[in-house]
Parts: sequence; structure tokens; C-alpha cells
Amino acid sequence: MQTFFESIMLICFGLSWPISVYKSFTSKSTKGKSLIFIIAILIGYIAGIAGKIIGHTINYVLIIYIFNIVMVGIDFVLYFINKKNELQES
Repeated sequence: MQTFFESIMLICFGLSWPISVYKSFTSKSTKGKSLIFIIAILIGYIAGIAGKIIGHTINYVLIIYIFNIVMVGIDFVLYFINKKNELQES
């Protein structure tokens, strides 16, 4: 049952990341973005994945962790691309 609830939490939390990536990509802006927040989320997902590996509880939830960390990673990269473009425009 613990795995089920963990997966629900990750799915609910992770639903926002594709939207955030889309917003970053289409707006080409860092407005409303926090690099510290993005890094904190990346660290959290890395810790979650490490916990699964160390605890030998590798299951389908790991796929959700990986999907989420990929989405946050894309948003992280887009942050720097957009920041560079903003600096060039000023």
C-alpha cells in the first residue's frame, strides 16, 4: 500500500512539470522561475531514486521518479537557455 500512495504523490506532484516545461519553452522567459526551487526539486528526486536503490525497493514507482526528474531536468536546461536569451536582448 505504501508504494501505491508514493506513486499517487509522485503523479500528482509530477503533473505540473510538463506544464512548466511547456511554459518555459513557449514563453522563452525565466519570469516566475526560481533556479533554487528547481535545484531543490532535482535533489529531492535524486534522493528518492537513491532511496529506492539503497533500500532495494526498485519497482514501477522508479519509472515515475525518472519521468519527473527528466521533466525537471528539461526545465532546468530551458532556464539557462532562456536566461541567456534574456541577457542577449538587454
